[in-house]
Amino acid sequence: MLVEDDTVDAMTVKRIFTELKVKNQLVHVVDGEEAINYLKNDKNKKPCVILLDLNMPKMNGIEFLRIIKADDNLMSIPVIVLTTSREDQDKIDSFKLGIAGYILKTVDYKRFATIMEIMDMYWTLSELPGETVRQSARSH
Repeated sequence: MLVEDDTVDAMTVKRIFTELKVKNQLVHVVDGEEAINYLKNDKNKKPCVILLDLNMPKMNGIEFLRIIKADDNLMSIPVIVLTTSREDQDKIDSFKLGIAGYILKTVDYKRFATIMEIMDMYWTLSELPGETVRQSARSH
């Protein structure tokens, strides 16, 4: 799941996922409120990882993290903050709320793609029925 209000950044992530041959559907929502509604709807498949922007309208990333990390059904989903914020307090608050990583977005597409490729080596974007696994999501 990608929680990102910036259209250009969302398109960049989608493009990188296509280039990395990520097999899973990337659900894109534009703010924390929409993400919570999606995650709490039992008809929707839970993502195995959430890429989260911090600076969004309606509900920002920190508010979103507080809600999902307090929910027994959602707290185990790994969250990687993907943001332009270089504020130390944002990093501290995010890690206190149990994020799996903090990646600074960059306007340099190649650098950003490299960061996402490294992330792909460590995090799965695939699920087995009934359990989340961590393995490469690349096509072989």
